[in-house]
Amino acid sequence: MSLEVFSLGTSGMMPLPGRFLTSALVRREGELFLFDCGEGTQVSLKMLNLKWKKINSVFISHMHADHVTGLPGLLMLSSQVDRVEPLYIYGPAKLGEYIDANRKILDMYINYEINFIPVQEGVILETQEYTVNAYRLKHTKPCFGYSIVEKDRPGEFSVENAKALNIEMGPKWGKLQKGESVENSLGELIVPEQVLGKARKGRKFCYITDTKYFPEIADFVHDADFALIEGMFCAELEADAEDKMHMTSSQAALIAKEGNVKKMGLQHYSPRYSDYELKQLKIEADKIYPDTILTKDRMSFDIPNEE
Repeated sequence: MSLEVFSLGTSGMMPLPGRFLTSALVRREGELFLFDCGEGTQVSLKMLNLKWKKINSVFISHMHADHVTGLPGLLMLSSQVDRVEPLYIYGPAKLGEYIDANRKILDMYINYEINFIPVQEGVILETQEYTVNAYRLKHTKPCFGYSIVEKDRPGEFSVENAKALNIEMGPKWGKLQKGESVENSLGELIVPEQVLGKARKGRKFCYITDTKYFPEIADFVHDADFALIEGMFCAELEADAEDKMHMTSSQAALIAKEGNVKKMGLQHYSPRYSDYELKQLKIEADKIYPDTILTKDRMSFDIPNEE
């Protein structure tokens, strides 16, 4: 089962040539989840040949222009590609006003259903296979970090055990794999534990941007397989970061280390840094957390299942 992360934009405040405003997309078994939608999001989607009309849900961290200015264009574009599925948009309460105002002022033609869900901290979306969770960050406006957390998968199915227990191949095997009990050919009740191995841990992705450092973020990202975390400034600008309620790459690394994150990608860089100067962010982060990736626009990351 695939779980892929695409970094669509890594810049904060203003877009630069080759560095669009912050946005990321997660693809999980045909479902597409968009996190923030800054200027340039549509360009990166096109360059990566990602089908924007298949985006199921959009999660906006907060109401600053560099995280939402790409959204009106995306909404209008989706009306040009025969979209029929509803689009769910999650974010701070003001986001609903922003969407309504843009639709009215721009006289948008929208031929599909848009559902806005104001975010509160906690589980904001749950299916049989995963949850999406929101966590309140500390920024100049209400701001949320997000995570996708897969539920544990059933253990590996033992064909050998199934045959030994007189369960004929077919629908009953599928029911056992889904956690349902069945009767074998002798009329005996067989429970899933008799044919399934130990449950396999689901995967976890986290998206954290635009916040001052505080240690509790590590609890939210704990045990993430992959986390995109803001590292806007070098360590020498820590005072500025604190004042503007942003983080340094060293602070992002500290969160990843204390949260036992498997792999961390920096994002949301200050436009003051050239591509060459961004290397300093990684150098400083690596001193604390060696598994740091200096994320660039249109990088992709595969999160494999634990077998």
